Amino acid sequence: MAEKIIPSNYYKGFHSIFTGVDLKESIDFVLEKLSYVKERIKTYNLSKKDSEVIDKLIISYNKLIKNISLEKEDMLLKEHEIVELKKISNINLARYFVYRYKYNIYPKLNLVDEYPPCLQIEPTSICNFRCVMCFQIDQSFSHKSNGFMGLMSMDIFKKTIDEITGKIEAVTFASRGEPTLHKNFVDMLNYCEGKFLALKMNTNASRLNENLIHSILSSDLQTIVFSVDARDKIEYEKIRVGGNFEKVQKNLELFNDIRTKHYSREDKIVRISGVKINQKQNVEDMKNKWGDLVDMVSFVNYIPWENSYENNINNIKTRCPELWLRMFVWHDGKVNPCDYDYKSELSKWNIKDNTITDIWTSNEYNEYRTVHLQEKRKTLSPCNRCNSC
Repeated sequence: MAEKIIPSNYYKGFHSIFTGVDLKESIDFVLEKLSYVKERIKTYNLSKKDSEVIDKLIISYNKLIKNISLEKEDMLLKEHEIVELKKISNINLARYFVYRYKYNIYPKLNLVDEYPPCLQIEPTSICNFRCVMCFQIDQSFSHKSNGFMGLMSMDIFKKTIDEITGKIEAVTFASRGEPTLHKNFVDMLNYCEGKFLALKMNTNASRLNENLIHSILSSDLQTIVFSVDARDKIEYEKIRVGGNFEKVQKNLELFNDIRTKHYSREDKIVRISGVKINQKQNVEDMKNKWGDLVDMVSFVNYIPWENSYENNINNIKTRCPELWLRMFVWHDGKVNPCDYDYKSELSKWNIKDNTITDIWTSNEYNEYRTVHLQEKRKTLSPCNRCNSC
């Protein structure tokens, strides 16, 4: 086989997504997996549209090899996706490729499928922290007398999971509250067993104990994200108000110890992800502090969630990709397009009365998309105060 040549323009546009990963090795690996799927395409029982996704991915990598510019509908896997791909069994390869293509490309092309690429479910809107950048500091939201706080019933949870099984691969336990505060959180994990390729949870790690850690590590979760924003006590507790640095550190050390002694470190991705809100936060410092306890350390960009309804109206005209990417199911069954709108001004639906697919493809949801596409988001609250895109 002739040696593949990595074109020079690849480094300009995509080198950053393969940081720390050998480029040629990554390309060869992905092409090998794509070829495996293509040769057995009939055994995967894909729809015509999903089969075309496999072809598009193969075309994308062939363009890369031949030094042909990539188009908007082309896709290369990013570094973390290659890490995920290495954990996917051959029987689920096609599912993974199709899911990642829809997740990455459909929002770029403004395509609406039957279901959203990602669904975020909040087991509870309650949180035990009052982080300075979070809507939990808004007492008109977080005070128990205002009606926003609550726990998701297992009936609502099961109804949601039953509908999306086989339809959505990316399901995340996260949104306005801390998932582990729900007394039935382990039951929720167990109910998802074997149903999704990209089951994920976000947690502040404050509630971890030996039993919960074993439940998490023995579950079908693919990704576990610990929300930690600093490497030292003073900075951490300034940001994560209500959090105890020593306790969280002890919990993370216990998690790592149990994982190392009793579980494979190959079947899950464990990440620390902080919100970048000031210049004191440095990802290299974070890696030095936490890197031995997790697989990845990163920051996400700060969005002023704490003032969603009070921020100045801006002149942003670009459409928000979230309207094509994900949907949120709150603890009470209310469905919302995003969590920047934490008081649900945009919500017109409840999972008790509607299905996920009916909501996602509804006239009302499409009207929101049209407003954004027509550069009229200034007319839509609180989209007109959000600077996330």
